[in-house]
Amino acid sequence: MTVKSNHVTIKGIRDGLVFLLDDQCEFEELLYELRYKLEHSHQNILTGPIVHVDIKLGSREVTENQKESILDILKQKGNLLIRSIDSPALKPEVKGPPPIMTMCGMVRSGQVLHHDGNLLFLGDINPGGTVTCTGDIYIMGSLRGMAHAGISGDETAIIAASVFAPTQLRIADIISRPPDEWESREAGMEFAYLQDNQMQIDKMSNIVRLRRDFNVFKGV
Repeated sequence: MTVKSNHVTIKGIRDGLVFLLDDQCEFEELLYELRYKLEHSHQNILTGPIVHVDIKLGSREVTENQKESILDILKQKGNLLIRSIDSPALKPEVKGPPPIMTMCGMVRSGQVLHHDGNLLFLGDINPGGTVTCTGDIYIMGSLRGMAHAGISGDETAIIAASVFAPTQLRIADIISRPPDEWESREAGMEFAYLQDNQMQIDKMSNIVRLRRDFNVFKGV
């Protein structure tokens, strides 16, 4: 027995059911049709005693979250027992540090640069300019404006710059105004981080103490 719609095919086999899911349509469209079919169609095979189910995704690449979305829909039918889910192109989980977006230019007074994630900015943040990120901020240039890292509450975020002379720093909800002597001293390569809910400033060479995932050059 085969019951077929545009994107979902339910095939009866000797010891259960096979769900064949289209590997070409949009994923959200696939979920919609799967949910609709389970709720409104073929109640004679989707109710009653326990039925073993095998899921075939074809050549579709799916993440773990997408796979769980499919399983959550099927599990709403209490008699469906998921036996296997097969995809020859299952996306591997990305491991290691999150990627960094690289941008270049200049943030002038009154301008705001925002990025979701970690940012490497090749250029200057002028006085009156603002850069905000949900992750880390690395500036290969002068930071003379305002920088806010970890704006979604990430207290492990850092702010680093080649010329470190900001008008204001923020990490998560912690705000630090730089000391007056920053205006008169020679600004260098430094970074800001939080320790015990206090803003701390350190030399760039010491950043590895916080970020153990950094590769360190030790020479020969």
